[in-house]
Amino acid sequence: MVDLTLKAGREKSLLRRHPWIFSGAIDHLSGSPSLGETVQILSSRGEFLGWAAYNPNSQITARVWSFEDETVDAGFFQNRIKNAILARQQLNLFQPNEQTSPGPACRLIHAESDGLPGLVVDQYADCLVVQFLSAGADLWKETIVDLLVEMTGIPHIYERSDVDVRTLEGLPSVNAPLRGSPKASVLLSENGITFSVDIVQGHKTGFYLDQRVNRSILRKYARDRDVLDCFCYTGGFTLNAFKGRAKSVLAMDASKEALDRVNENLKLNDLSTHGVETLTGNVFIELRKMRDSGHSFDLIILDPPKFAQTKAQVERAARGYKDINLLAFKLLRPGGILFTFSCSGGVSPDLFQKIVAGAALDAGVDAQVIEILAQAPDHPVALNFPEGAYLKGLVCRIN
Repeated sequence: MVDLTLKAGREKSLLRRHPWIFSGAIDHLSGSPSLGETVQILSSRGEFLGWAAYNPNSQITARVWSFEDETVDAGFFQNRIKNAILARQQLNLFQPNEQTSPGPACRLIHAESDGLPGLVVDQYADCLVVQFLSAGADLWKETIVDLLVEMTGIPHIYERSDVDVRTLEGLPSVNAPLRGSPKASVLLSENGITFSVDIVQGHKTGFYLDQRVNRSILRKYARDRDVLDCFCYTGGFTLNAFKGRAKSVLAMDASKEALDRVNENLKLNDLSTHGVETLTGNVFIELRKMRDSGHSFDLIILDPPKFAQTKAQVERAARGYKDINLLAFKLLRPGGILFTFSCSGGVSPDLFQKIVAGAALDAGVDAQVIEILAQAPDHPVALNFPEGAYLKGLVCRIN
């Protein structure tokens, strides 16, 4: 057993049960643990603080599995996975029609917020898509996958550990099937809409499950409005706008492949004759063109990808958020509605609201926040891990 001893006074965050230990907090190691190995965390006075996965390649050098004096083994992961799945079942997330074909979609395990740092598991009907984003989770991969098959009864598992955070952890990118015969495209049912999801090449694990509730909320604002859906990806907000009886929707994204999937999803839901328009292009550039040509809309959705991967990138990200929100405010008609989001973890809710407020001021409009949005309940935020609250959303109305 390897002991990791903290510097004096650096145990405070662990006493608050925060699961991250940064390299600067470490005084010394009693041995030479391998990548992802479980080590015992001790205070400078030798007091037991927890068990953590060790990674010398990461700025977050240890991620805590448990603050209790217990063994981190297959039984430990079985209990954590069981509790996470049970929590989703108790949330009663799905409408009755979503329990049948093509089946529900849900985040089953949300990393640190479910006590499993670096592990993400999403269910798409009869397929699980998993991400192992830390050295500790990666070390226990085979055990975790076997348990997932056993505990969910789902035979098909695909790994999407091909994100930037793996590089920060010093881990290779992985995009490959793990169990069964997962299909590249799967169907899911959400709020009465069927979506085709590319689990192999799609963003994240294939779909933005965290926006499930917010897509439903959009419907009540969409009726009889001309809608612009920016960074539309595969049409989650676009199709919900149509279900909410929008007058028109312009779906815009830089990816032609994503817009092809929008059209596929429209056909799946017998909405292809409703005349949705798609526009392939850089959102920043296209919004400026629309402003200069006098276009206007009743409702605009801004759901951009993550602008800040790390805290060092927050200032640049803030400029990006300011730019697109300013342009959106200028394109809104009087009484118009803006749905605006940030999924950058380094951008706090307070900072995001300040950015949007500054954009409204520079656009010369008076705006009100009428709803504050966040990630869906299957993406919980542990109170000891506020970093889990990464998705921020505002619904603003201009006078």
